[in-house]
Amino acid sequence: MLLHVENMSCQHCVAAVTRALQALDAAAVVHVDLAKQHVLASGNFSAEAAITALNAEDYPASLIDGTA
Repeated sequence: MLLHVENMSCQHCVAAVTRALQALDAAAVVHVDLAKQHVLASGNFSAEAAITALNAEDYPASLIDGTA
């Protein structure tokens, strides 16, 4: 799934976003594009769960594309 994630500006943000999604699925694959504010993620979780987890970490997220 492709997500637009706000408030990301540094490697700490990349780590926090990755950690939040891997808390949902330890085997999740997460790729962050800071310039575009995009996160490409695949794992055993729904888009809704990913968005909720990121919002809880103060990274407002929205679904761009449902494909992995």
